[in-house]
Amino acid sequence: MKVVTTEEMGRIEREADARGLSYATMMENAGRAVAEACQRIGVKDKRIVVLIGPGNNGGDGLVAARHLHDSGAKVTLYIWKRKVKGDENFRLAEERRIPVIWAGDDPGLSRLKALLEESDMIIDALLGTGISRPIGGLLKEILGVAKEVVKAKRRTKALLPVSSPPPTSSSPFVIAVDVPSGLNCDTGAVDPATLQADVTVTFGFPKRGQLLFPGAEYVGKLIVADIGIPPELAEEIQAGAQRVSPLLATPEMVRELLPERPIGAHKGTFGKALVIAGSVNYVGAAYLASAGATRVGAGLVTLALAENIHPILASKLTEVTYLLLPHEMGVLVPDALKILGERIASYDALLIGPGLGREKKTVEFIHRLLGLKPASGKARIGFLAGSEETSERLSLPPFVVDADGLNALSEVPEWWESLPRGNILTPHPGEMSRLTGLSVEEIEADRWRIAKEMAERWGQVVVLKGAFTVIASPEGQVVIEPFANPGLATAGTGDVLAGAIVGFLVQGLEPFAAAICGAYIHGLAGELAREEIGEAGMVAGDLLPRLPKAIALTAA
Repeated sequence: MKVVTTEEMGRIEREADARGLSYATMMENAGRAVAEACQRIGVKDKRIVVLIGPGNNGGDGLVAARHLHDSGAKVTLYIWKRKVKGDENFRLAEERRIPVIWAGDDPGLSRLKALLEESDMIIDALLGTGISRPIGGLLKEILGVAKEVVKAKRRTKALLPVSSPPPTSSSPFVIAVDVPSGLNCDTGAVDPATLQADVTVTFGFPKRGQLLFPGAEYVGKLIVADIGIPPELAEEIQAGAQRVSPLLATPEMVRELLPERPIGAHKGTFGKALVIAGSVNYVGAAYLASAGATRVGAGLVTLALAENIHPILASKLTEVTYLLLPHEMGVLVPDALKILGERIASYDALLIGPGLGREKKTVEFIHRLLGLKPASGKARIGFLAGSEETSERLSLPPFVVDADGLNALSEVPEWWESLPRGNILTPHPGEMSRLTGLSVEEIEADRWRIAKEMAERWGQVVVLKGAFTVIASPEGQVVIEPFANPGLATAGTGDVLAGAIVGFLVQGLEPFAAAICGAYIHGLAGELAREEIGEAGMVAGDLLPRLPKAIALTAA
C-alpha cells in the first residue's frame, strides 16, 4: 500500500473524480468508514459528540454522524464553523433531528464542556490533511476544552482504587477523521492544540506524517479505509517522483510472500539455518535468535556457539542442533573458523552477531568470517585454518548480520566494498550511527531516506529497527512496517527479529521478502503480546510462542 503526501492525495482524489468516482461518493464512503470503526467498539445508546469543521473533513463527520445515529447512538453535532446552505449531508442530519450546537452560540464553551464530560466518544472532524498554519482563535479553544476533559476523565479513572465501582461513564474514546486536527500529514509535525486520537480513520492511502514522529504518537491505531479509489492511481501519481515513496506493509502483502507449507514436506523442505551467536555474557541472545528461527518455520536450526556455554542452552533450547566452537573464556576466537569452514556449505542461510560480544578476538573472527580486511591491515582477506592464514575465502550462504556483527563491520573502513552484496543488515539507530558516521538524531529525523540511501550504497537489504521499522532494498524499494509498540523496547526483541528473518530466508525467500515477512510477523507477535499481557513487563521471550499465531493470522 503506497504512502502518499498531502499534495499527492489531492491529485489522486481529483483524478478519481475525473474517472467517475465523485467527491460526494468518496465523502459518503469515508463517513461510513468512520462510523464502522466506531461500531467495532459498540455504539448503541452511546453518547457521541462529533466536532464539525468546514470543508470535506467536516462533511465526512456529518456522514459519520448520520450512520451512527441510524445505528442507535445518541449523536450531537458541535459545529465550529460551516456553511450549511445546500449541504445535503447537513440536511440529512437535520432530517433525523440530530441535535446541533454552534460554537458561536456557546460563550465560554460551557455547553461543549458539559457535553464532552458526558460523552463516550469524541469524533474529531474539524480539520483535514491540508493544515498550513498554526491553530488559534475559537478552534484552539474548542480543542483545548476537549483535551482538558479527556485528560481529566482519564486521570479520574486511573486514580480509582481497584475495589471502587466503575465510573458512570468511561473515558471518552477519541476518533480522528482522516487525521487528528493539527497534525501535518507531510512532516509529522504537531500543533500544540492537537487532540490525541485513540483511532485515526484515514482514507484511501496512509499519509507520510501519520508514520513520522511526533505525529505518529497522536494517530493512535491507524485504520486505512477503502473509499473506492483504484490503488493504481497512487502508482500513476507517484511515477517519476524523486523522493522516497515507500509502501506500508499490509497483511495482503505479507500473505503473498509467506513460504508455502506443502503437505508432503519434510524438514529439509524448509531449509537449514546456521546461527552463530552468544557468549558467556549474552547467553540469552543465542537462545532468542535460534528459537525465533524455529518459530517461523525453519526446518532445522543449528546454533554455533562457544563450547563452554553449551550446557546452559542445551537444557533450555531443545529444538536445535549444536555446533561447538573454540573459545577463550566464553567468547569466540578465529580458530573457530576451521570448524565452520568444514560445515558451513551444508547450510542454506546464516545469521551472525546476536550476543557475540566485542572482544578483540571475536571481532577478528567476524571480520575473517565475512571476508573483511581489518582497519589495521595486518590480516588478509580470508579465514584462519588453525593458527595459519590462508587466502581462501569462506563461501557463505545468504546471511543476516545483526548486533555485534554490525558493530564489527563498523570498525572496517569501506566495509561494504568487501562484503558480498545482496544480504541483510538489521541495525537499530545506534548501530546505524556507527555504520554511517551520522548521529542517532540525524538518522531518526530522516529514517526512510537514510535507510534507502545506505541500502543502495552498501548493496544490502537494510532493516532499520524501531517504531515503524524501515526495510530498504539495494534497488531503492522501501517498505514501512505498521507497528509502533513500546512493549518491544526491551532487551532481546531484536534477537528474535534477526532469528525470524533468517528463518524466512532459509525457507527460500529472497532477502528483501524475508526481511519484510520477518519484521511484519515479529511486529504482529508484539501486538498479540501487548493485547494479552500489556506493554509494561513484556519480554522478548513472550514473542516466541506468538510468532506462529502471527503467521496463522496473516495467512488466513
